[in-house]
Amino acid sequence: MRLTVHYFAVLRDLRGRPHEVVDLPAPLTVADAYRHLGLPVDLPVAFAVNLERVAGSTLLNDGDEVAFLPPLGGG
Repeated sequence: MRLTVHYFAVLRDLRGRPHEVVDLPAPLTVADAYRHLGLPVDLPVAFAVNLERVAGSTLLNDGDEVAFLPPLGGG
């Protein structure tokens, strides 16, 4: 399935880009997609699919837009 993935904060720095289109095997949950992309599993991350916050167990569909939202720091 083809997904558009958006990265924020430290994840954007790790991937070297703010977003990308990826092809991943189906069926897949949003948490599976995160792990499949090799992102740090020790980082607490929130998930969004098609601009809505979702649980990691949410199943993805071809064409979905996914965002991985790590905690933001700063002051």
